[in-house]
Amino acid sequence: MSDRIQTPEELPEDDFERSLRPKLLAEFVGQAPVKSQLAVSIEAARLRGEAMDHVLLAGPPGLGKTSLAQIIANELGARFVPTAGPALERKADVAAVLSALEPGSVLFVDEIHRMPRAVEETLYPAMEDHQLPITVGQGAGARIVTLDLPSFTMIGATTRSGLLTRPLRDRFGIQHRLEHYGVEDLSAIVSRSAGLLEMQIEQGGCLAIASRSRGTPRIANRLLRRVRDHAQVEGALTVTESVAEGALAALEVDDAGLDRLDREILRTICETFSGGPVGLSTVAAAISEDPVTLEDVYEPYLLQLGFIERTPRGRSATRRAFEHLGISPPNGTPNLFDS
Repeated sequence: MSDRIQTPEELPEDDFERSLRPKLLAEFVGQAPVKSQLAVSIEAARLRGEAMDHVLLAGPPGLGKTSLAQIIANELGARFVPTAGPALERKADVAAVLSALEPGSVLFVDEIHRMPRAVEETLYPAMEDHQLPITVGQGAGARIVTLDLPSFTMIGATTRSGLLTRPLRDRFGIQHRLEHYGVEDLSAIVSRSAGLLEMQIEQGGCLAIASRSRGTPRIANRLLRRVRDHAQVEGALTVTESVAEGALAALEVDDAGLDRLDREILRTICETFSGGPVGLSTVAAAISEDPVTLEDVYEPYLLQLGFIERTPRGRSATRRAFEHLGISPPNGTPNLFDS
């Protein structure tokens, strides 16, 4: 019985998330320029019978960097070896991973910008010359032994490419940045995921979820799961637009994709501090949240929508933010969408 196939409802959350990931490039929705360029690189590597050049994937979280890394390994027919920058704390950790690689393996390093500098420098000869220098002994009697490594492809993923050192970044022959998805692509992703979950969903339901997903497939799939829960409890056999909107309203996700904390941030700036400008740490203290979380998780989407702007004196709410909250803006409130 332990070997039977589990249904999506029985899978743990992490395994369930992985079950929705596309396996091949043709199944990957969106990011058309990145896909077309990767397809050329993959085919060229296959024709030459060589390992593909090292790849750097940058962009906000949840856009499919890990999925693309797995797809590259699948398309190359190569072994996929995942790790993460924070897990590579010492040179010995890197040596253990590299020495276990098979010819043609794809080594995926998530959050590569969080790798220690000393560990990063160990990767330079491995990426360029497929060699791993190891120091044997200590003090004056120490000597360096060089181990030959099989050819491999390293794929680094980062949400903060600006934190990468130039020597490391320059060693990636293929570099791509993933951008946020449009509503049509997200709707296609929701439809595909619903099919894998054996859910009945109408196009209107897909669009309702997609339009509130912040341009991010991971959020779209998360909202789809919550809408599925709501539909099952309500006894809805098909997720229509009204069913989806009712579920999302219960989750406190509004038409713009803002959740309760997003709106609390805007209300704090608009009401407590009269639209700003106000410092980020002050806003964080007012809503009992970490400033780094505010800056990295919540602020980018609010900036993207034009609800707030950064100024030398702090964050200010725009006229559009006041209108979204249904609050009359004070005179002189900026509107980023004025001509």
